[in-house]
Amino acid sequence: MLDFLTAPNGIFSTVVYMLLSLFFLIIGRWAYRLVHPDINVNDELVEKDNFAFAVANVGYLSGVLIALGGALTGQSSDNLLADILDFSLYAGLSIVLLNLSILINDRFILRGINLKHELTKNQNTGVGVLDASVSIATGLIIYGAVSGDSLHDTVNGSLSTIVFWLIGMALFVLSTFVYNLILKFDLLEELKRNNLAVAIAYSGVIISIANLVRNGTQGDFISWESSASSILYNSIIALTALPFVRILADKLLLPGQKLTDELVHQKVPNIGAGLVEAFAYIACSILLDWTL
Repeated sequence: MLDFLTAPNGIFSTVVYMLLSLFFLIIGRWAYRLVHPDINVNDELVEKDNFAFAVANVGYLSGVLIALGGALTGQSSDNLLADILDFSLYAGLSIVLLNLSILINDRFILRGINLKHELTKNQNTGVGVLDASVSIATGLIIYGAVSGDSLHDTVNGSLSTIVFWLIGMALFVLSTFVYNLILKFDLLEELKRNNLAVAIAYSGVIISIANLVRNGTQGDFISWESSASSILYNSIIALTALPFVRILADKLLLPGQKLTDELVHQKVPNIGAGLVEAFAYIACSILLDWTL
């Protein structure tokens, strides 16, 4: 009977992890409300039918779920109780980092834009999409960092997760700067105008960078030097590839049309063009993930 309760694999452990995951999803929802006490979540979702907020909220919950996946798919020990404690620690840490990422997004990536005002008052769907993409991207980074903690060293594992998260946040901010350099329009101004096409395109940038950071951190943690060099290598490739991927989307995926014209130089921005650009970035990161 004791083996049944402490074995890391089996039906009992599956049920336990499912229940724990649902519990931490509920904790994640509670944490979001705690960080945003001036936002009535139920009112925005049910009474106001606020689609922009719904997108941001679902993106946040998706980020929590992806982050939990890192702890669930990591290597297990020979003791279910010890694994549950590790999972609970990383789950709690993931929720804290995800909520911090939203605050960083508001302060640095969406600088000059009042996130709460855009989501609740203006119901800015573009800002909602971008906010959701940051949560999903953060979840990917945490997934890679946590799944690589195969030595069950919770202290170093937690430290590495925080460090890799900080690197990911710095890259998100840097990507905004680099992306603005290759554009012929002001990214933030278009977001203020609720330009959903531009928001989708830039969301592809953020998720593609996060995917490559995840690639650099996922796997067995060997040393800080090894992880740092892997992340630096992948990050340089990701940021360097941005202008070339945009040219690819412009010339090959949208032949005969100018991407900028489709995104900003018409009365109704072409959301399909934004999806094409986002696809180009994410597809490039997936191909690099498979070949790096």
